[in-house]
Amino acid sequence: MINFKNFFQLLIAVFAIGLFTSCDEDPLSKSTFTYKLHNGQTVPSAPYAGIHPSNYEVSLELEELENGNTRITVNLENTVQGETYHIHAHDAADAATTPNGTPYNESPNGDVLAIMIMGTGGSASGSQETTMSFESLTTDYEGFFVSHDPLQAVSTTDISTYLVVGSFARDQGSSSFSSSSFSYDFNTGQVAPTFAYTGTHATNLGAMIQVDELADDRSRITIWLMNTMNGETYPTHAHDMADPTTTPNGTPYIESPNSDVFAASIQGNGSTAGVAKISSMNYTEITTSYDGFFVVHDPLQAVTTVDPTTYVLLGVFAR
Repeated sequence: MINFKNFFQLLIAVFAIGLFTSCDEDPLSKSTFTYKLHNGQTVPSAPYAGIHPSNYEVSLELEELENGNTRITVNLENTVQGETYHIHAHDAADAATTPNGTPYNESPNGDVLAIMIMGTGGSASGSQETTMSFESLTTDYEGFFVSHDPLQAVSTTDISTYLVVGSFARDQGSSSFSSSSFSYDFNTGQVAPTFAYTGTHATNLGAMIQVDELADDRSRITIWLMNTMNGETYPTHAHDMADPTTTPNGTPYIESPNSDVFAASIQGNGSTAGVAKISSMNYTEITTSYDGFFVVHDPLQAVTTVDPTTYVLLGVFAR
């Protein structure tokens, strides 16, 4: 015959042992660290200088495993479809001891993280298991997390080609930078009827200027041209406004481009092409107080800075 009193006492004892055991076990740790486009947060003198969309963002997830290892998962947002993103961990180092004066070892630490992720046009991810413990990675390991720009040749020495760079598995803090975009249509005389383009270039050419605030009081200016001609070179300039009575040829701008704002050539590819430059002027100056013209020269005519009818695009810069 079952002794119910002893039976229930046994159940209580088993339950208590199980409860004690489960409470004694620590749950496995997990943490996520977020990185935004490198606008100079980590290295003010070398912000990203390229044409990758600036809404790029990365999250680094660390998950402690039962075997003592750590699974590292990298999630990319706003990727470019079909492009390969090289993602690395670089050990921190004394810049005086490295070949090119970098504050890290130029060879990635593949034992921590070295993976490639294919862009999808949206979100993409990849992961790697490391033998380093979760605690070591988040407390002791001194290194940098780097996401290289897939639109440029991979370099481990030129920080301006890094989409993202920051301390590995550490909080980056909340850095907020301003950004504005400005669109331009073909030059049909918007600035002045007498300046309307005369030539044979297709009139579907358009442009966009994006101005991004940087950490060291400079700005990144990216210019995209849409519907370009394949193989043709588009000289693209900022020209300071001026009193036409003071200029040699009566132009309402200084005829020499202002390279401190923007001066570059954009190579046409039959579609959208662009170039980014770092300007010594800050975001507020460019978008508020700078008085200048945005000029794109006709690649099918000789370049002249005195005849606006040869300008396929003409407008007020960053307005």
